[in-house]
Amino acid sequence: MGILKEFKEFAMRGNVIDMAIGIIIGAAFGKIVSSFVGDVLMPLIGLLVGGVNFTGLSITVGKATIKYGKFIQSVVDFVIIAFAIFLAIKAINSFKKKEKEKPSAPPAPSKEEVLLSEIRDLLKEMAEK
Repeated sequence: MGILKEFKEFAMRGNVIDMAIGIIIGAAFGKIVSSFVGDVLMPLIGLLVGGVNFTGLSITVGKATIKYGKFIQSVVDFVIIAFAIFLAIKAINSFKKKEKEKPSAPPAPSKEEVLLSEIRDLLKEMAEK
C-alpha cells in the first residue's frame, strides 16, 4: 500500500503535471509542424527544385527500399521545431531579464544606522553652537 501512496504523491506534484502538459502540447505542436512541412512547405520546395516530390524519393538496394525523401522531410521537421523552441526560450529569457533589471527599492535602514544617523546629527548641532 505504501507504493501507491508514494506514487500518488509523485504524480500529484506540480512539476510532474506541468511536464505532462508540456509533453502533450509538444506532441500536438509536432503534428502541426509535420503537417506544415509535409503538406505546405515540401511541395513548395519541390516546385522550386523542379517538381520533385520528396516523399516519393527512394532508392532500392537489393530487396531493401531506402526512403530518403521521408528522411529529408523529417530533418526539415526537426529544424523547424528546434527553431520554434529556440525562439520561445529566447522570448522567455528576455522576459526574465527585463524582470531582473527592474530597479528595486533600497532596503530600509537598520536600527543601528538610524541610531548612528541621529548621533551624527546631534554632534553636528553641538558643534555648530
